[in-house]
Amino acid sequence: MRLFPIRSTPQEAAGRLAALQRRAASIRRASLRMVHAARLGHPGGDLSCADILATLYFHVLRVDPANPYDPGRDRFILSKGHASAALYATLAEAGFIPLGDLDAYMHRLSPLNGHPDRNKVPGVEANTGPLGHGLPIAVGASLAAKMDGAAWRTFVLTGDGELQEGSNWEAIMAASQFGLDNLTVIVDRNRLQQGDATEHTIALEPLADRWRAFGWGVVEVNGHDVSALTAAFDALPALQGRPTCVIARTFKGRGISFIEDRVEWHHRVPTDAELAAALLELAGDGGEG
Repeated sequence: MRLFPIRSTPQEAAGRLAALQRRAASIRRASLRMVHAARLGHPGGDLSCADILATLYFHVLRVDPANPYDPGRDRFILSKGHASAALYATLAEAGFIPLGDLDAYMHRLSPLNGHPDRNKVPGVEANTGPLGHGLPIAVGASLAAKMDGAAWRTFVLTGDGELQEGSNWEAIMAASQFGLDNLTVIVDRNRLQQGDATEHTIALEPLADRWRAFGWGVVEVNGHDVSALTAAFDALPALQGRPTCVIARTFKGRGISFIEDRVEWHHRVPTDAELAAALLELAGDGGEG
């Protein structure tokens, strides 16, 4: 269910983009509060993908929080399942779960686990966490839609360090083989993984050329520019008859000066003072801290 129509006047388009930015800021604030309260989480990766999630859920995905299991819905899979706080914050923002449920993030017996569980949370399509699983699941879903002649689409968000998992490249080959133009992968290309830069671990570049070599259409965008993201998603598929990879170039910890582009914030939990400072910075992105 799109929040706004694609066709609009310039004033409506500007308002739509501003609304997406406010949604992203709200997702960032909520996810950081959740990590702080739980004393667990992955704030760097939550913050880097907030603009992508806001754009998907409030502009792209044909989903309905009142009917989360509609057979005709688009499917979204968060393959980088450790960014669960950002996903739950997005689902709450979109009305799939009550905002108050976020207070129970990672509590004992809470449905809001550290990694998403499709059996416990409406709107979660796949259990993810072990890296390299989400894209293979998405390929299977996309192939099933093709076999059924169904119009629904599948979107999957991967981490960039996650692409070092070989299972992804098997899935990438299969998606091209089967011409899954109903499949879109978004790579959160924040360049950092647990402990170090991706290029110091197992280098990924030239990343776009690698996807193209496997037969995919590729689009490279600023992953924090909701205008660029909406334009990319509105033009799917990037290559007729082929799956699409959107390489979203982002910064880990985006939006908070002392977290942004810092590898140690992959896993670190903010102190009370750091949370207050972060929320003050994020208040400038729309809404109150």
